[in-house]
Amino acid sequence: MLFVSIWATGFLVARLIGGHADPLTFLTIRFALTACIFVALTMAAGISWPRSPRVWRDCALAGALMQGVYLAGVFWSVSHGLPAAVCALITGLQPLLTAALAEPLLGERVTRKQWLGILIGFVGAGLVLVPQFASSLHSAAPITIALAGIATVAITLGTIWQKHTGSRIDLRAGAAIQFGASAVIVGALAALTEVGRFDMTWQAIVGLGWSVAGLSVGGMTLLLLMIGRSAVSSVASMFYLVPPVVAIIAFAIFGEALTILQICGLVTAAIGVAVATRV
Repeated sequence: MLFVSIWATGFLVARLIGGHADPLTFLTIRFALTACIFVALTMAAGISWPRSPRVWRDCALAGALMQGVYLAGVFWSVSHGLPAAVCALITGLQPLLTAALAEPLLGERVTRKQWLGILIGFVGAGLVLVPQFASSLHSAAPITIALAGIATVAITLGTIWQKHTGSRIDLRAGAAIQFGASAVIVGALAALTEVGRFDMTWQAIVGLGWSVAGLSVGGMTLLLLMIGRSAVSSVASMFYLVPPVVAIIAFAIFGEALTILQICGLVTAAIGVAVATRV
């Protein structure tokens, strides 16, 4: 639940920095600062860096997919007009995709009970997003929808790859490599497509600070820990709780409407996650 609460604030950050920074430039700075923090933590703990090029490659690939491609796709799509509700529903397909790939790629068996929970969770998340989705789909450009879909596939494959290879390295050293690789990849994209705008406004600075400390260091650490200790299908199902939590936070902070349908969706999503995570 701590992970869900932290992860949900990412949508608020995207809303906060809108108009104050180019999305890929913002992510490049975020990834670079996070990599520096994990490098410092690794060195302070006296942890040895991996000697095998294969381990470096595996960490870099997981980071590129889970952070780089995923967040770049989401931030770019939303900043170029894709409504947040549409983006959230597309990325909400991740648990279904993860469950479908877990057995052939990892040998993890997804039971009928887990499938039921995953499907119930998807319905619940959908109910939360329906009010915004129905009124905003017409404004979505095909390219933004496509990139949101690519982002969904990226985080799914990145989660599976992390589960397959993550035990070979300490979490702090692995995270340093992951975020460093993400900074390089997204930084290259930013250099090709953006002017590098980052306004020194309080919105951009606060958004960056929380993105680094809360979302990247805190949220991603929790996600990596959960991936290492649980089945990826169970971990992925937790993402169904993100839209309901976002709706509650938006209601409390921004005064956005919280309808009876959304409340029903919140309860439904919670039931789905409970079923999916109890084997």
